[in-house]
Amino acid sequence: MPANNEDFTVGSIPAKLIGFMIPVLGALVLQAMYGAVDLLVVGRFGTTAGLSAVSTGSNVVNLIVFTMAGLAMGVTVLLGRYIGERKPRFCGQVIGGAICFFAAAAVIISIVMLVFAKPLALLMQAPPEALDLTVLYVRICGGGIVFIISYNVISSIFRGLGNSRLPLIFVAIACVVNILGDLLFVAVFHMNVAGAALATVMAQAVSVLLSLIIIRRQNLPFTVKKSDIRFNKEIRNILSVGAPIAFQEILTQASFLALCAFINRIGLDASSGYGVANKIVSFVMLIPSALMQSMASFVAQNVGAGKERRARKAMLTGMAFGAGVGVFVMLGTFFFGDTLAAVFTNDTQVILRAAEFLKGFSPEAIVTCILFSFIGYYNGHSKTMFVMIQGIAQSFLVRLPMSWIMSIQPSASLTMIGLAAPTATCFGILINTLYYKKIAKILVFEDE
Repeated sequence: MPANNEDFTVGSIPAKLIGFMIPVLGALVLQAMYGAVDLLVVGRFGTTAGLSAVSTGSNVVNLIVFTMAGLAMGVTVLLGRYIGERKPRFCGQVIGGAICFFAAAAVIISIVMLVFAKPLALLMQAPPEALDLTVLYVRICGGGIVFIISYNVISSIFRGLGNSRLPLIFVAIACVVNILGDLLFVAVFHMNVAGAALATVMAQAVSVLLSLIIIRRQNLPFTVKKSDIRFNKEIRNILSVGAPIAFQEILTQASFLALCAFINRIGLDASSGYGVANKIVSFVMLIPSALMQSMASFVAQNVGAGKERRARKAMLTGMAFGAGVGVFVMLGTFFFGDTLAAVFTNDTQVILRAAEFLKGFSPEAIVTCILFSFIGYYNGHSKTMFVMIQGIAQSFLVRLPMSWIMSIQPSASLTMIGLAAPTATCFGILINTLYYKKIAKILVFEDE
């Protein structure tokens, strides 16, 4: 059974939810720094073409990472559900099946990225000056994708068990190694994009290897037998929960790839400016992302224990806390976007383009906290098919059409393109609110 601080079915909801969320947030901060360091070091010690290549190549890699993280959410939810139901004997089978499935997926994805790196870069409409560098970045990251996927699976396991501290340790290790690698390969050896990609892969490899050593020393509430490590029936359960989330991530990230392609057509300054803005966006999205991951674990345990009222209170708590913090994040992003962008590059035009995009994007800091609290709540209930549908609706009915229309205007404004994100999120909140009113009629809210 989980330790008391990892048991979300009892105690203060704000204290337990925020207490679990803080290490998740810490891990996401370090992950964002992890990605930002590549761009920062290349921006300072590399070339503008290299900056564009890392930006475009990162979008391709993120498509893979977020898709696998979506699938791994199935592991988090199942483990949380079994822990809440007091059925730890099934946890070993979940982890054993996950090991086999994600190992096979990593091999296939690595081959695809190595073979189709150039077609992917062309599809992204990478600027001609940055095409070869983009291909190089994608191929190097593709060669090490097994380590990137392994980190996400290991972290999903511990979040499902209510332990958000170990994933923080794992990503902290990776972040330190990545910073040292970037400085060595790019600043000292002047390897530009290749150095940034090598540092990324090396950091993930070290993190995974050390995390496996740490795991062996943990007193887990279950055992993983050798017989559990096979393609078992729990893979189907993982996919039934994780596949809709992963498919939503594929389409959402594909919409961001399309957005990157729209902006790439505007020119190298716009492409590089968007790349810098995108790294700042990754920090803006930290609170909403931490809320969503924490909410799924918190709600899954309470649903397993039959505590629907507590699960709903957690969702509302997350919305209030996230939106409150989001106000300050929005103001900082809107008024100080140029200052933030200047951290990554000295190029004045790139800084102006980044700040331009951030002005339109900034309301997302508030509205996404509300949306992601909804999504975490539904993921915890395994209602991931709806999560997928609403994500598709946002991307293809609002975000992409609005971004494309704004990108083809004479003297296209990155502010208006950036505004497509919060507009789509507000549409998503409307859909989620209507869906909640529907399911609230059939959920059983116990008296506590």
